Amino acid sequence: MMTDRKWKMLRERMEALGILEEDLAEQFVRSSGRGGQHVNKTSTCVMLHHRPPDLQVKCQMMRSQRENRYLARRILCDRLEAKQDS
Repeated sequence: MMTDRKWKMLRERMEALGILEEDLAEQFVRSSGRGGQHVNKTSTCVMLHHRPPDLQVKCQMMRSQRENRYLARRILCDRLEAKQDS
């Protein structure tokens, strides 16, 4: 479950990396695969496009759109950090 504390920590991490919400294009699509009828009816898959470095992330790990939004942003942070380290 995504708590407000986790979201706050993620927003701080994004700020430290220079990721602004206005630089993100977010799109919701229907998930595929496991999850039964729920994923077939709702748009739980999150696609993020971070414009300045042109990074794209797709997340459909959970059945909840809120959790996938959180995870997509976390994956984006991980990729940016990895790119900065190399």
